[in-house]
Amino acid sequence: MTQIASWWDGLELWVIGLPFIPQLILVMAVMMPLAIGIASGADLLLARIFVLLGRDSAPASATEDGAR
Repeated sequence: MTQIASWWDGLELWVIGLPFIPQLILVMAVMMPLAIGIASGADLLLARIFVLLGRDSAPASATEDGAR
């Protein structure tokens, strides 16, 4: 665990040492796909959980034509 923490600290120091524009490009190139992947995975996981719980469809009152 100490080796991972040491590697991470070195990576952080390297990124912090970059000028702003390369730092921004690097962070966006890594963080955007990572965030999209995490969000897609969470969406898929929650959808499967809702199907297992039987809560995968809209409530009956929301699908009726008698909206007020």
